[in-house]
Amino acid sequence: MSYQSAIDFLFPRTTQIKFGLDATRALLVALGDPQDRFAAVHVAGTNGKGSVSALIAAALQETGFRVGLYTSPHLISFRERIRVDGVPISEAAVAAWTSHLQPAIEASEATFFEATTAMAFAHFAARDVDIAVVEVGLGGRLDSTNVITPLACIVTHIALDHQKYLGDTVEEIAREKAGIAKPGVPFVIGEPDPDLAEVVRRAAEDVLRGRDARAALVPVMVPPGATWSKRLGLVGRHQRRNAAVAAVALDELPVPFRPTNYVAAAAFARVRMPGRFDQRGKWLFDVAHNPDSMRALTAAIAEVKPLRPIHALVSILGDKAWPEMLVELDHAIDAGWLTIAPSADTRKWDLGWLERWLSDPARPAAVARWRLVPDFQQALSEVQSGAGTVLVTGSFHTVGDVMQELGLEAA
Repeated sequence: MSYQSAIDFLFPRTTQIKFGLDATRALLVALGDPQDRFAAVHVAGTNGKGSVSALIAAALQETGFRVGLYTSPHLISFRERIRVDGVPISEAAVAAWTSHLQPAIEASEATFFEATTAMAFAHFAARDVDIAVVEVGLGGRLDSTNVITPLACIVTHIALDHQKYLGDTVEEIAREKAGIAKPGVPFVIGEPDPDLAEVVRRAAEDVLRGRDARAALVPVMVPPGATWSKRLGLVGRHQRRNAAVAAVALDELPVPFRPTNYVAAAAFARVRMPGRFDQRGKWLFDVAHNPDSMRALTAAIAEVKPLRPIHALVSILGDKAWPEMLVELDHAIDAGWLTIAPSADTRKWDLGWLERWLSDPARPAAVARWRLVPDFQQALSEVQSGAGTVLVTGSFHTVGDVMQELGLEAA
């Protein structure tokens, strides 16, 4: 099987979303349970989990460990999801693992994410990682990654997203995220809202008692106002909060995995993440894809003050709260082009609804100038004309498609 054949086999399964661990466990049994051959850290949350995962992985690598990092989604290449010491999985390895797993994937009717999770754990074991940082895909309780027994579990920040699958309130979503809790394992709660953090804590206790009445939760509450005060490679106040959460989690790891403060600070200062307030010349890329992350983006724009005018290319998935996102973005930019990212065509927003919304006199008065340009190439051509900053945002699809079009790497 070639790499392209593997991708062609895996990607049609992205339309399948199901909750439960049976298929993942079946795949892992077929692989000899590779998840039992390395230590792990498990990270959940609506926003911030990717950044916290990257920060923890960087600190562990700085300490001298061989570190696996499993994240999602990717920007340009599938290979970005599975890394060892920062190096993406090779095309040959993707092809080999997919070929090996194909019978089990078909027999268990595994989804894309279930197959990818099994592949990641197999790759980490084969590459002899000491520890892996594993980001939850969706939710937590029934997410495919919830088959590991980690050294620490982390829930970052809770906000409304994926309501179709996780619930219509932040409390319901918090309970799903809390499902990664394990008895006797530090459960780090990074949610800055004290009331919601308490919801997460109580939900985690309920989860454990539901499995075993004797199971004990080990809650570790990150103080609501805690932020990272030292040098940080990531931009924005929200990233300083993420770094504080990562630092607390690292302090909870057992010896020898626990890094010194000096090592963690050195690693945090160097961390870069593609697509997170990622400035490259006149281009600014940010994968903000829900109202909470859009607020973090606009706050970072106010803090950093990129060169004006700011022209934004925006494409948001149809199942997101895009009106709220656009209202938030409106006051931070000078002009916006609304388009459809090619890789998101099957999940695109409703253009008729969008056109009616733009012309609706009842919506909040716009500060920026807005244009609806469905043709991606035309929108991309128009948005970059002139001086200033070009912001690309709205989804991972949008950022990845523009990066690919410009010949940039997600690195």
